[in-house]
Amino acid sequence: MAITRAKQRLLDREEERELARLAGAGDVTAEQRLIASLQGFVVRTAKAYRRSGVPMPDLIQEGMVGLIQAVRRFNPEKDVRLATYAVWWIRAAMLDHIVRSWSLVRLSTTSAQKSLFLQLRRLSALIGSADALSEDIIQKLADRFETTAADVRALARRVTHRDTSLDQNISAQDGNTTTWLDQLRADEPTAEEKLVMDSERKLMADLTAFALAHLPAREQFIIRNRYFSGAKRTLASIGHELNLSKDRVRQLEARALATLREIMGAGLAQHR
Repeated sequence: MAITRAKQRLLDREEERELARLAGAGDVTAEQRLIASLQGFVVRTAKAYRRSGVPMPDLIQEGMVGLIQAVRRFNPEKDVRLATYAVWWIRAAMLDHIVRSWSLVRLSTTSAQKSLFLQLRRLSALIGSADALSEDIIQKLADRFETTAADVRALARRVTHRDTSLDQNISAQDGNTTTWLDQLRADEPTAEEKLVMDSERKLMADLTAFALAHLPAREQFIIRNRYFSGAKRTLASIGHELNLSKDRVRQLEARALATLREIMGAGLAQHR
């Protein structure tokens, strides 16, 4: 939608109402006139958030999006001026953009939490750091914005520390630069860790085989079919094959598992 940047005079109530009716009926020109009449209002609102860290052009752009939404949702039959109605849409759009642009990690969701974010930004600018907030201020903010002191502290820490690129250089030596990414621990285990894991897996496999070998034949059959087969068999199907009741199979399974835990526990103790 093309919107003229020429200075527009404010519309009186009846002009605004008539244009809103036309816009609601699909008149694009009427909609553009309503939007253009409040462009200056968007700029003034953006100036109130100029210390948020977001460039003014971005705030104005987001505010215009909110204004357009307000114009399209405005009901001219209500006893309220468009500017009064639109201010909530404009502020909400700006606040949402400020919070989203602050961090890749979602900071907050409700309008109250977004307002808290801005309040913490203003306080951190005054006292130098949101981390320096006293417990009394934190509790007052928590009460005012209907949240917990812990949430206020957590958001204050996020306000103080912005996202840092992993590609940012942190040191340079002998012509080689080191980035934060270089400091991250690799997901792959080290050779030593692989050796330990392989050793532990072999130990557990040997202990399991040893413990199973010491079970009576029926209990071995139950455990193998319940825990070591491709598809875990039901107690009823095993009971049918062994000519035992389902409850009797359950009892033998419980006894076998207790024996396995005892034997493997003793084996692990010997290897410590």
